[in-house]
Amino acid sequence: MTSRSRLVSVLRQRRDLRLLLAANVVSLCGDWVLGIGIAYAVYDLTGSTLASAGSLLAAFLPQVLVGPVAGVLVDRWDRRRTMVGANLAMALAVLPLVLVGDASTVWLLYPLLVLQSVVEVFFAPAEQAFLPRLVPDDELVTANALNAQAGQVARLVGGALGGVAAAAGGIPAVALLDVATFLVSALLISRIRTSGRVPAEPEGADAVAAVERRLTRFRTELVEGLQVVRGSRVLVVVLVFALITSTGEGIMGTLFAPFVNDVLGGSGQAYGVISGSQAIGGIVGGLVAASIGHRLSPVLLLGAGAMVFGAVDLAIFLYPLALGEIWWPAVLGMVLVGLPGALTMAGYTTLFQRATADASRGRAFSLVALCRTVAVLVGTTLAGFLGEQVGILPVLAFQGVGYVVAGAMVLLVLRASDGQARDEASRASSSGRAGWRSGSDASATSTTSVS
Repeated sequence: MTSRSRLVSVLRQRRDLRLLLAANVVSLCGDWVLGIGIAYAVYDLTGSTLASAGSLLAAFLPQVLVGPVAGVLVDRWDRRRTMVGANLAMALAVLPLVLVGDASTVWLLYPLLVLQSVVEVFFAPAEQAFLPRLVPDDELVTANALNAQAGQVARLVGGALGGVAAAAGGIPAVALLDVATFLVSALLISRIRTSGRVPAEPEGADAVAAVERRLTRFRTELVEGLQVVRGSRVLVVVLVFALITSTGEGIMGTLFAPFVNDVLGGSGQAYGVISGSQAIGGIVGGLVAASIGHRLSPVLLLGAGAMVFGAVDLAIFLYPLALGEIWWPAVLGMVLVGLPGALTMAGYTTLFQRATADASRGRAFSLVALCRTVAVLVGTTLAGFLGEQVGILPVLAFQGVGYVVAGAMVLLVLRASDGQARDEASRASSSGRAGWRSGSDASATSTTSVS
């Protein structure tokens, strides 16, 4: 059976999977509608990059603070009801955004985004935990692949819709459209027949104590992860790469809407189309990476991919200096950047995995993921201040330059020793079996809880 026919067969036979995938597409569309619409509308109303940064921080910080314990609680709740309840709660949290009509009412947006983000943290782990119940084990990879593609479709559609809504009716229109997606998603999930109940907890089990244990284990894993990273030249390079590029991503997320508005003279619709178009490149780039990635070393994929990615981003940011206020080249650039982006991610993931032993991989991942999160927050905050003091283009250029410099660093430091990652993995594996006694269980927990 071909891959395509297998996908069709799984979709045709698994009614509950179809409902969950449809609900996920609709819900993620709502996320992109809200993210794209708010990013553009806040800057359009206030003209302040600080206000833009504030909206991103309000949406992002709760995920960082609540994320590590969300999975513990979800494992004690009915997953299907959790997803339905989360959708309804997010609809209620977003609905008051219809009151935000001008700069004087923008302050209402921040507490509402915090509330919506706190609830959203519980949806993703519930969905990931529930999906394996909907298909047999031999169809799980196919189901996960379909779920991943749903995310790309949602980005493409939701980004465009968010821009249109922001241009047509501002934040109230964005809010109403987002509320509608949450309600539709809740309805679709409520029609799933598979039970979402979890096995009963042992008598005397305490949710608060479980959360406290998880936080204690999380802190321990971060310390152990630091020891793993410090002992590996490859992982130190990966961590530095992550810090540089994640700071740039925070800057990009804050200043891209002001860039489209002020530099390109684009509307909210233009911003939605430009942002959503990267999904096209992401889909194509993912297919290319899967086809040729195994022929190239992960060091080359990461280093060269990041340098090309940064160069394309720089071209997107700087072409208006020569061509003026036209935005179709930005659409083309966002599509093109998907290929080096996919190759970079493939190299990053492979290099990281090869440089860590299985028993300690989760700890190292937790540390790097936390550092990336902090770097994004730093980049977002810096962009808010520097965007107003220095200007949009000079600060945005850091993102592209950062990728070029980080990619060059990878090639210069690791290219001469391309086999080092495998050697380090072998050494780590030998010591890891003795040093990390409960590493396998902790790895699984860390990987899902931090990201």
